[in-house]
Amino acid sequence: MFDNLRDIDEKLGALERQLSDPSLVSDQQRYREVVREHAQVAKIAELYAAYTSVCAQIADSQELIRTEQDDPDLVALAKAELEELALKQEELEKAIRIRLLPKDPNDEKNIFLEIRAGTGGDEAALFAADLFRMYSRYAEMQGWRVEVMSSNPIGIGGFKEIIALISGQQVYSRLKYESGVHRVQRVPDTETQGRIHTSAVTVAIIPEAEEVDLHIEPNELKFDVYRSSGPGGQSVNTTDSAVRVTHLPTGLVVTCQDEKSQHKNKAKALQVLRARLLDRMEQERHDRISEERKSQVGSGDRSERIRTYNFPQGRVTDHRINLTIYRLDQVMAGVIDDVIVPLITHYQTEALKSVH
Repeated sequence: MFDNLRDIDEKLGALERQLSDPSLVSDQQRYREVVREHAQVAKIAELYAAYTSVCAQIADSQELIRTEQDDPDLVALAKAELEELALKQEELEKAIRIRLLPKDPNDEKNIFLEIRAGTGGDEAALFAADLFRMYSRYAEMQGWRVEVMSSNPIGIGGFKEIIALISGQQVYSRLKYESGVHRVQRVPDTETQGRIHTSAVTVAIIPEAEEVDLHIEPNELKFDVYRSSGPGGQSVNTTDSAVRVTHLPTGLVVTCQDEKSQHKNKAKALQVLRARLLDRMEQERHDRISEERKSQVGSGDRSERIRTYNFPQGRVTDHRINLTIYRLDQVMAGVIDDVIVPLITHYQTEALKSVH
């Protein structure tokens, strides 16, 4: 097993020699690729070294059991140690297999977080704001940066829609399974009878697209500018700073009015548009591949109800993996690793099954 990893140290050394070459720094894209590959190979080398060490210890324990039959206490000790080593070997095997899985090319990317209120009127818009705060607090805990690109607020503190760019290390790999319909069950503040209402909010996680990922011809774009306005038609700006950009071949439309500068709004709108176009191409590619492959990468269906937040019971349920936890207050405060980590583990396990 893992015979192809015997030369892993040699590969690691070659990558380290590349990183020490001053000429590599002049090619920033290639430099970033080598840095990422070095980090991946270094981790595999570390795991493989631990794995080979455990294998050697297992062999020593087995030899001891065979040769020391006259010393039952020593044999019993060796057998107990062998059980522990076998468990450790299994854990290391799984960790290495996960590291050797084909990488999602988007895992290292920043993301656009798009949250839209669905069924439920104002209550859905209020929950959209709650989810945005939840993800923002989680991002802060991870040391990520959150920048609002576009928002459509309502007067009572909610959002019909909010789009933010989240930047940092491994953002997409951490949040990619958050896309889908998030359902909330709670008693609205305006409800006098104490009845529980059910509302829905749609979350989309879209990897940021660089210009090298997708080239858009200038003649494919139509720009419109207009005056920004706030909730209820309140004027925010006295100049035509808001921007609407339309991608003519697909009909995709992005608007941005959060900045006072038309130039900044245009730049943000183009960032969002580029990401949405690349995401649409990825979705179409996913639709063309087999169901088996879809199960490896996880569902990309954003109409799927993935999670329910039940406030009366303080309960969060992820329907994809039948996970229920009773720490809703902590989850809404941004402590969501108890939900995210089991999801990542589930999809990694599914992917491992498909490559056996």
